[in-house]
Amino acid sequence: MDAKKINARTFSGTVVSNAMQKTITVRVDAKKLHEKYQKYYRVSKKYHVHDEKGEAKVGDTVVFAETRPMSKTKRWKLVAVQK
Repeated sequence: MDAKKINARTFSGTVVSNAMQKTITVRVDAKKLHEKYQKYYRVSKKYHVHDEKGEAKVGDTVVFAETRPMSKTKRWKLVAVQK
């Protein structure tokens, strides 16, 4: 069987919590255009990210990628910390 190449989705966001063990909460901000008024507005979403080594701190900008489900809410793993 041929090996499949998997392109995992990656996002960049800001760490808002590292209170859990091996898990961080990351907020990803985006700008969307209002269809009727043609104005940009800000939306954000939070993700639970697996941080095995506990290297990310609150306020750090991190890059994370999609992975297998690790718990009920955790489907992302930490790729890099950008200070």
